Amino acid sequence: MSRIGFSIAAFVGALGVAQAAPTLLGTSDAWEAYKNSDTRGAVCWAVSTPTAKEPAAAKRDPIYFLITTWPKASIANEPSVVIGYQFKEGSNATVQVGADKFELFTKADGAWLAGKQDEQRLITAMRGAGEMTVKGISKRGTLTTDTYSLKGISVALDKVAEGCK
Repeated sequence: MSRIGFSIAAFVGALGVAQAAPTLLGTSDAWEAYKNSDTRGAVCWAVSTPTAKEPAAAKRDPIYFLITTWPKASIANEPSVVIGYQFKEGSNATVQVGADKFELFTKADGAWLAGKQDEQRLITAMRGAGEMTVKGISKRGTLTTDTYSLKGISVALDKVAEGCK
């Protein structure tokens, strides 16, 4: 299992999904796809880490962009961010893909879109672009910008869809 896989296994364990190591469904360029399951059913996700982080010297925990599918919970292609620090209370994060900008609500070190319609718009934008940026503000007031490659996102999402039928 890759570096991302080990870190995500810990993340998914924290969600209470399963204690077993996840199964790698495939790797495509900057993205990896995984599956795990427990008595609540299967959960699959595509995950990537930033190719660039600003400010580069900011001390942060691991940073991920995830797209999760959990069929039994009626969740499909739910994008989220693990930013690597506690967000400033009441702040929002933004994801920009080309000219499209999306606002995410934050809680602790995570961020999500408010509705399924925006989730689908973001996934469609990601499938058609080369990179995206995620911006957030830490509880200390530091603005961060993370850049992600979108090379391989379509293949990873296809693996997630196949793995979590």
